[in-house]
Amino acid sequence: MANLPDKQKLVKNFSRCPNWEEKYLYVIELGALLAPLGDENRQAQNLISGCQSQVWIVMHAGENGQIDFAGDSDAAIVKGLLAIVFSLYHGLTAEEVVALDVRPFFGELELSQHLTPSRSQGLEAMIRAIRAKAAVMA
Repeated sequence: MANLPDKQKLVKNFSRCPNWEEKYLYVIELGALLAPLGDENRQAQNLISGCQSQVWIVMHAGENGQIDFAGDSDAAIVKGLLAIVFSLYHGLTAEEVVALDVRPFFGELELSQHLTPSRSQGLEAMIRAIRAKAAVMA
């Protein structure tokens, strides 16, 4: 996975953003840190339904049962939201991913109130898909 910041670093970095525009730009910057997703992973089984944009999420069991994440989107802001979700779930096992509800964290970053309804629905679809895939892997 890309060199994404951990939860504490995300909070620190977002707190330094003085306004929504700066946060928006930081979200896009985070998305740019995700490694490109190969065409072999841009398959229907990895495409997340419920997103206005196209979003692909790939998950594999890694070392010590930790889940490795990869993903991409055709929308820069959505790719950034995906990077944040991956940061929050990084280093967790499938069971831990299923148990962790990351939704409150987006409120802590003061992102929730700035997302359009369609972006919020897409974020919810990504989180549901990740947790459902993790449940199958558990």
